[in-house]
Amino acid sequence: MRIRRILAAVIATAAFAGLGLTGAATAATPQAAPSVVTPSECKQGGGTPAVNEDGNYCKGGTYNGEQVD
Repeated sequence: MRIRRILAAVIATAAFAGLGLTGAATAATPQAAPSVVTPSECKQGGGTPAVNEDGNYCKGGTYNGEQVD
């Protein structure tokens, strides 16, 4: 009986420690800066450069939503 309680305590401690490490790693990860692609890169990624529209963005493909320069 005593072994079960100790084992449960060890498992619970390990689980909480794992959650703490996961949260710390997520919080420490920097956010990526928005990338700027050329119209040809947008086309190569399967998208359509929407130049001269609001914001000049790539529509569709790999770079969907990225700014076109």
